[in-house]
Amino acid sequence: MKKLIETLKNCWRIEDLRQRLLITLLFTAIYRFGSFVVLPGINPGMLEKLQQQTSGGLMSLLDMFSGGAFSNASIFALGIMPYISASIVMQLLAIAVPYFQKMQREGESGRKKISQYTRWLTVGILFFQAPSYLINLKMQAGGALASGINWVWFMAASSIILSAGSMFILWLGERITDKGVGNGISLIIMIGIIARLPQAFVQELTSRFTAISAGGLVMFIVEIVILYAVVCASILLVQATRKVPVQYAKRLVGNKQYGGARQYIPLKLFAANVMPIIFAQALMFIPLAIVQYNSDNASWLVQNLLNNRSVLYNVIYVFLIIAFTYFYTAITLNPTQMAEDMKRNNGFIPGVKPGKETAEYIETIMSRITFPGSLFIAFIAVMPALASLLNVQEAFSQFFGGTSLLILVGVVIDTLQQIEGHMLMRHYDGLLNSGHTRSGAVSAY
Repeated sequence: MKKLIETLKNCWRIEDLRQRLLITLLFTAIYRFGSFVVLPGINPGMLEKLQQQTSGGLMSLLDMFSGGAFSNASIFALGIMPYISASIVMQLLAIAVPYFQKMQREGESGRKKISQYTRWLTVGILFFQAPSYLINLKMQAGGALASGINWVWFMAASSIILSAGSMFILWLGERITDKGVGNGISLIIMIGIIARLPQAFVQELTSRFTAISAGGLVMFIVEIVILYAVVCASILLVQATRKVPVQYAKRLVGNKQYGGARQYIPLKLFAANVMPIIFAQALMFIPLAIVQYNSDNASWLVQNLLNNRSVLYNVIYVFLIIAFTYFYTAITLNPTQMAEDMKRNNGFIPGVKPGKETAEYIETIMSRITFPGSLFIAFIAVMPALASLLNVQEAFSQFFGGTSLLILVGVVIDTLQQIEGHMLMRHYDGLLNSGHTRSGAVSAY
């Protein structure tokens, strides 16, 4: 504890780091404050039905990623997710469309163009999602609307406000990245998720002691132990994005030496990082957008697809994660290009001929290590559904795995790394002296 206090004092002594931390705290506080600013013409005391709707299923995930702004009918109700969806679409276009591929190879100017296209696509998504959200708001909490309000004008004005709110969140995230600590957009997502933790913790603790068959303190302790194990597994997942099994790493080495050290081919156990979960989750939100948040009259199939604890939902979710893991690995690692680069640099794999055989060998190794990696990611992703078997409250079960837990772990490690980097440059001891996270981490975005 004494060492931790001293480390925090050292953080405060570094002027640049102190300013960055204060800016980060200020912008995140602005974001949290905006999550409680209700749309004009809405009575916040009459949103009980909307809040009940967002207490389970995919709606609870939307509310969690928005930090509760969705159920508060806030100006930030749509959150940062429209921008994340637009970014995913642009990444896929950069892979499949030659025009965007060329743009991506143009360096900084190309990235600026892609960033501009992403913003325009975000605006387009917002002007589709905002009216859908308002229609659902009217259906769920029509009594919250001010009496005598003109629905057409309210729809038009509120759509603009919701869209502007999401773009303002994007601006806050970019300012945090530039002038604060950590990846701003990732931090905003993390803040929204972690804001739900205290309430979910209290609800779970209360339910264990009030329900007769809940198991009381013993079951609550079991939950905490399982949660701790899942967090540790998620940390290992983040760390393993840079590792390859030793038996393969020993063979995947070229004969060319740089500074007396042999060079290893940069294969990773989780080359796709957490992107497969993010891609799969985005696709699983599609049925929700089709029914425009109202699933009361939906078919059995749609209702199961909107229930993130149903068997059908999780089977499809696992399948998408595995498929996207292979897809994302294939587009980020090109065995043929790696084999050509090795041959050009006079490198080779012992016992394997350069060229085509080397490419086939690398592809075989990647297939072998991608499959168990995809299964592990899928297991972490469906842990919230498995937690329901222990009768864990849905709000608390979201922290047992899935996108939310991986985002929390990745963003925390990434932010701590940046803080440690500032401290080490000033010859102070870092926050992470063990060195477990000094070689890179995974951000949510």
